[in-house]
Amino acid sequence: MSGSLPILYSFRRCPYAMRARMAVLIAGETVELREVTLRDKPADMVAASPKATVPVLALPDGAVIDESIEIMRWALARQDPEGWLAGDDAAVIARNDGPFKHHLDRYKYPDRHDADPLPHRAACLAILAELEPRLARATNLCGEGRSLTDIALMPFVRQFAATDRAWFGAQPLPAVQAWLARHIGSDLFDRAMVRLAPWRPGDAPVFFGGGA
Repeated sequence: MSGSLPILYSFRRCPYAMRARMAVLIAGETVELREVTLRDKPADMVAASPKATVPVLALPDGAVIDESIEIMRWALARQDPEGWLAGDDAAVIARNDGPFKHHLDRYKYPDRHDADPLPHRAACLAILAELEPRLARATNLCGEGRSLTDIALMPFVRQFAATDRAWFGAQPLPAVQAWLARHIGSDLFDRAMVRLAPWRPGDAPVFFGGGA
């Protein structure tokens, strides 16, 4: 069975991989999930995608999708029971994946980037403040139901909030904070955060998704 399934190389704590796994789950797709150790990336993954960043989806026909947002769209194009693609706000996602991620990295890992974290924290906060009015009007970013945009952003906002939970909780963003708490507390997120041992060649396949 495993040879006929897509293979998803993933890393549990990576926000890009999180959103890909959540889309696979909601679409009811079944993949072979291979947990990656970033300091010792499998040769099979690197061969499939030389940029060697997770997630990577290797399809049975030899095609490879190595951008997380495109893995989400691939899964949802096959089946979209909650109508997530109707909430695909490309501009909001680009702002998250571009400026927000840039500042998030320099806030969370200032030594790695030789950066003063506080201006970058302020820049992230300003971007989140743009979302506050949308989330004050509706439960989610594109309406009442969760959508691709919510799940594309949530893992990164979670990472930002977790860097200093007390500080984040004190910010005047009640709608953003409530939105984040709902998604972190969801059954979908819980299922997406399955713990696996790092994959090694010869290991028995781990099947993921399929509505399970």
